[in-house]
Amino acid sequence: MTDQALPKICVIGAGAIGGFFGARLAQGHADVSVVARGATLQALQQRGWILESGGERRASPVRAVADAANLGEQDVVILAVKSYAMASVVHMVKPLLGPQTLVLPAVNGVPWWFTDAAAGLPVSGRLDSVDASGAIEAAIPAAAVMGAVVYPSCSSPEPGVARHHSGTKVVFGEPGLAAGSPPTERLQALVALLKSAGFDAEASTDIRTEAWKKLLGNACFNPVSLITGSATDLMIDDPGIYRLFTAMMGELLAVGKVLGIDPGILVADRIALTRKLGHIKTSMLQDAEAGRPVEIDAILGAACELGRKVNMATPALDNVYALARLRARTSGLLSA
Repeated sequence: MTDQALPKICVIGAGAIGGFFGARLAQGHADVSVVARGATLQALQQRGWILESGGERRASPVRAVADAANLGEQDVVILAVKSYAMASVVHMVKPLLGPQTLVLPAVNGVPWWFTDAAAGLPVSGRLDSVDASGAIEAAIPAAAVMGAVVYPSCSSPEPGVARHHSGTKVVFGEPGLAAGSPPTERLQALVALLKSAGFDAEASTDIRTEAWKKLLGNACFNPVSLITGSATDLMIDDPGIYRLFTAMMGELLAVGKVLGIDPGILVADRIALTRKLGHIKTSMLQDAEAGRPVEIDAILGAACELGRKVNMATPALDNVYALARLRARTSGLLSA
């Protein structure tokens, strides 16, 4: 990032998470732009970005455009779209890139950068579940990518409005460096910026372990909720589903171990963390009920693919993936 008073930040994806980032940063912390279309573009141009958080509703000015080419080079580009939409929007990134631009993919599941050869994992190369055509890898220079793991729960009740429900934790790390490498200056500057905007931002020296830690829950609760139509407490309190979650998380931990990844948590403790949240509908179940495509491939398919790459049997993960993907396909919830 540059030394200018307000860093230039562009958000691609003006939904729930994109709105949370964009609206907060636009509250005097950055010069924020957003690429949008349709009703969302019109709403952002007319009234700014509205954030509902902590019982308050606040609008912040933002530059909203339909064409990223109108914005010029940015200090940071935040990609806040569903994983299945990444390949269709990455062409927007090129006109925003400068020599020092950071690209933050705020996406669910296993990101395309996960198997970057520079990290020294026992596997490398493109993941078909995430970037089958190679479009993402080709469009975004590896050196520009800053890994991001996003924990806040948000929704977008109407165009141009982000509603923040809970959590402010965001973790960033350099995916092009081996685990344990000290934080770079650009990583430290990014974390400082997000902290100034009220995020609980952290710099990780092992961003893949951080991503796997989040995946441990997402890869289990999300697809099973899609199959059963159940909230998290109902699934966890069912003895059979609890055993299934135990098996799935055990397989994820085993695959992670071969990859050199250890989230440092017991399966029972991880399940208990979600049980404390009460009656929660997963993001995948919410998408399904709204008739929106689901992120089954990036969230679970990629974990199964990594298992195959390290020659690790993952029968529980594979079976749930097959069932959830068929459920999504027959319900019209798979992205074309």
